[in-house]
Amino acid sequence: MDNAGFHQRLEELRPRLHRYCARMVGSTVDGEDVLQETLLKAIRAWSPDMPQDNVEGWLFRIAHNASLDVLRSRARQDILPLPDDLASPPLQETQVVSISFRTFLRLPELQRCAVVMKDVLGYSAEEIASVAGCTTAAAKSALQRGRANLRRLAAEPEDIRLPVMTDLERNLLSRYVALFQGGDFDAIREMLAEGVKLDLVNRVQMEGREKVGAYFTRYAEEARWQFVLGAVEGRPALLGFDCNEEMERPTHFVLIGWQGEKIAVIRDFLFASYVTEGLDWFRLP
Repeated sequence: MDNAGFHQRLEELRPRLHRYCARMVGSTVDGEDVLQETLLKAIRAWSPDMPQDNVEGWLFRIAHNASLDVLRSRARQDILPLPDDLASPPLQETQVVSISFRTFLRLPELQRCAVVMKDVLGYSAEEIASVAGCTTAAAKSALQRGRANLRRLAAEPEDIRLPVMTDLERNLLSRYVALFQGGDFDAIREMLAEGVKLDLVNRVQMEGREKVGAYFTRYAEEARWQFVLGAVEGRPALLGFDCNEEMERPTHFVLIGWQGEKIAVIRDFLFASYVTEGLDWFRLP
């Protein structure tokens, strides 16, 4: 596989890698951070001379270790004891998608790895063992225990995570939405800090008021997007809805970082639709 083929393979696997990372770290946004770290590590380590019989497994091992690094940095302790039930059936796709990332996070690491890789991504117990660095028997045991735990946890009610916002931040976000809906992109450009950074996830990154200002041109040319103020995983966010669709759930979202009353960071997930699977979101009044 040459370099071009390798980069194409990375793009093909990106949604699957995100499904894994997001459920391992309990957040679709943090999962994207882990995914980007995984891709950077893979690109740095890749060589056309490397063995190519299982590039996919190699990438998932990198993603697994990157996820564990994040979890260890959090030093989380809220995991469940192992149950004795080893006869739990597989989780169905509809069940998996409906379970929140925070619920997955409450499983011990190996159980989480096993359930995500088997019931979400369809890998074998042998492949799980290879990625997690354990025996096949341990992977099978963790899979059965994880399924039983996850079903029990999914039945418990979850608290809605309200975003923590100052009155100023809420007013600024509300003004941003109002200007966006009114098509006044020149006024939005006036809100940009000189060193503003844009991360158009899975597409491009740029910095500087002039360059980032051009980003709004695409939105100005497209009348299909409607934004509302909301929250994603307890973070203030702009929820984007496609007016050409049912508009029952957002197609993407945008996170804004502020420097005083100026926009310092824009993180737009327009081209990363895979992050909306299982997204913890709601509209703010």
